[in-house]
Amino acid sequence: MKKYLISLSIFFGILFFGLIGPTDSYAFSADTSVELIAQADSDQGQVDPAIAEIHADEEVHHSAPAWLVIPFVTLLLMIATGPLFYEHFWHHNYPKVAIGFSLLVVLYYLFVLDNVHAPVHALAEYIQFISLLTCLFVASGGILIEIDKKATPLANVSLLLIGAVVSNLIGTTGASMLLIRPFIRLNKGNIQAYHVVFFILMVSNVGGSLTPIGDPPLFLGFLKGVPFFWTIEHNWPAWALALALLALVFYFLDRKFGKANEDEYTEEIIYTNKFTLIGVKNFGWLAIIIAAVFLDPNVIEGVPAIVYDGQKFSFLREIIMLSVAFFSYKFADKRAIKGNEFNFEPIREVAFIFVGIFGTMMPALELVGNFAKSPEGAEMITVNTLYWGTGTLSAVLDNAPTYLNFLAAAMASEGANINSIAEVREFADNSMNDTDTTFQLAAIAIASVFFGAMTYIGNGPNFMVKSIAEQSGVKMPSFFGYIIRFTLPILLPILFLVWLVFFAFV
Repeated sequence: MKKYLISLSIFFGILFFGLIGPTDSYAFSADTSVELIAQADSDQGQVDPAIAEIHADEEVHHSAPAWLVIPFVTLLLMIATGPLFYEHFWHHNYPKVAIGFSLLVVLYYLFVLDNVHAPVHALAEYIQFISLLTCLFVASGGILIEIDKKATPLANVSLLLIGAVVSNLIGTTGASMLLIRPFIRLNKGNIQAYHVVFFILMVSNVGGSLTPIGDPPLFLGFLKGVPFFWTIEHNWPAWALALALLALVFYFLDRKFGKANEDEYTEEIIYTNKFTLIGVKNFGWLAIIIAAVFLDPNVIEGVPAIVYDGQKFSFLREIIMLSVAFFSYKFADKRAIKGNEFNFEPIREVAFIFVGIFGTMMPALELVGNFAKSPEGAEMITVNTLYWGTGTLSAVLDNAPTYLNFLAAAMASEGANINSIAEVREFADNSMNDTDTTFQLAAIAIASVFFGAMTYIGNGPNFMVKSIAEQSGVKMPSFFGYIIRFTLPILLPILFLVWLVFFAFV
């Protein structure tokens, strides 16, 4: 573990070294250079052609070439094929691979493109992402839920639906970490891959689409100005339809295959139907985590922040969260820790895999964002393209920046600015112009959350649930197996039906 922490330290050290170096000359982004030109035009009546050419060169210089997405694509392929074809190498070297690819892209941005803006934002988003996942993972690991009940299809469906509701209160990560172990224990002796896959679909993803707390993209939308209760008001019909269909499919699958291993357990078991909860005090730690989430310096004045490039980056929130993780583990009920067979391997795997993803996905997000905001891309902005575009990229990119990119593009097509809270509220309330912007925002919100279940890397909790299940002895499908066996034949038709019912004919 020590050598991996050293690797991460070197990674962040190089990044900060890059920040110190080129920041003086290139602290502004391409958007800032455009604003400077506009200001010069206003003050002097015209712009010196030489200056304009320099700024134009800088703006091009800041843009990532298309070939720079190769490290991202290569990393995704290795994540997919490593556990399948070269398991020993991958298991022992995936942290080095992830950090290596990430460093390749980050160094190119810093020292070739002279672009500090994108790596800083990627670093900030990663720290926010991993801090939240870590503290929810650790705090929920100190809560032991035991259900002494027979694992019937109805009992399983009920637990999945309860988890889907809870995910809106403590986030998909919190609900996943809180309930995956009880769900596995409930099906002890009969747990199969499809049980865990449907848990990922319903609890770790689709369930958390009703509140900004539920999933990171919705929370970012709230911070940008989308009203808190907008999500439950506009997302609940699609949420209810998708969950009902998933629950129905799971119920019949469980009835057919749920007793496949029952012959191995022929002894009569007497169930008490008791519900036992150990580690109740950790719910208090979870409450502190959820409260800390709202300590955003861009929303609440006076919250300490790091100011860079005109934007405020939180650090108090992350300090509180990581402190909560430490104390919740230190003072956790040891019976709960032991009963959950708690260890840090799942969060370790997520931390390293997503270092690679956050570092290498910058060019892909930049290319998509630039196209979406271009005149050609703006012409293609419709509810349908927003739903499928946001969804497709949310399956393989982090869904939070994907959400923001498509929201920015949709607003730009209406002459609005995502950095204006008032304009975001107008966009959400459909009071901006004649275009039905409410459906555009709903399409982006639903797609970013729902499609996160399409792959293991679509959402942070997916990987953690998979890792916990494998540690519990469940043989989980590979990256491609998950897609081919489950999400393409089961989830994709449901997503198509959601589109058909709510967005296709808007």
